Amino acid sequence: MSRIEKKYSGVIVPMITPVNADFSIDRTSVASVMKTFTQNHISVFVLGTTGESTSVPEKQKTDLVKWAVLSKQNQSKVYAGISGNCLQESIDAANLYASMGVDAVVAHLPFYYPMSGDNMLKYFETLANNITCPLILYNNPITVKMSIPLEVIDKLSYHPGIYGVKDSERGIERLDKSIELWANRNDFSFLLGWAVQSAYGLIKGCDGIVPSTANLTPEIYKLLYDSAIQGNAEEAEKMQQLTNEISEIYQKDKNISESIPALKVLMSEFDLCKPHVFPPMYEPAEDEQIRLKKMIREKIKKTILQE
Repeated sequence: MSRIEKKYSGVIVPMITPVNADFSIDRTSVASVMKTFTQNHISVFVLGTTGESTSVPEKQKTDLVKWAVLSKQNQSKVYAGISGNCLQESIDAANLYASMGVDAVVAHLPFYYPMSGDNMLKYFETLANNITCPLILYNNPITVKMSIPLEVIDKLSYHPGIYGVKDSERGIERLDKSIELWANRNDFSFLLGWAVQSAYGLIKGCDGIVPSTANLTPEIYKLLYDSAIQGNAEEAEKMQQLTNEISEIYQKDKNISESIPALKVLMSEFDLCKPHVFPPMYEPAEDEQIRLKKMIREKIKKTILQE
């Protein structure tokens, strides 16, 4: 199938937030992680769910955005999360980050009060009307406990300040319908946050993928993406299986508050970041950290031998 080249597309990594033991931003690790992304010509989404956005103080958020933008190279983009329960604070953050050089901001719904479809529509329209940079919608029912209906997203897709949606909701029917709605729109991007369906979504026509495991293996996701958009479904599915196996190491039998710290432990094994997290998340026990590091070393060794 022919594919429209869109500004907001490709592999976009929902970056972990590198942090020191005193909860200051680990600038050295930000640069190290960003280097692995830019070397693979992929973009970054800071202050998302994987980035512990609701737990990071405002000063550290600003520091993270600053260092991420300064570390950006080539054609990679920096997306910054502005989600929150106070609309004005999200507007202020968007305009601040825009002045710092981010390419777009990303926002999911407020998560305290229930919202009707009409209220969701009004909320995002108000947000988009009052910020100075492109807005990407974010649908993530796992954390927000609400789903943005596709008809609401489709109405918002015609707003001149809204350029796409990152959708992490599970469901093949919803995924297929999203691609049907937006694959042939050159003014609106569909970015898939359901990582285990990355190859499927790309082959069917989604514009980009937002996989948390790309923090650890950006090169594999870049190969998956390139293979899929070039029509090499066999290679894309091979890479999908490999990423699924790696993801399982830190995600299997864990909730999101356990899997994010476990991901940082895996990354610490390769000196990409320290294992520190913001409360209410906590580092795994020492024996669990040892187990996780052993599993990733064995997986990487096995992968190299198979090649």
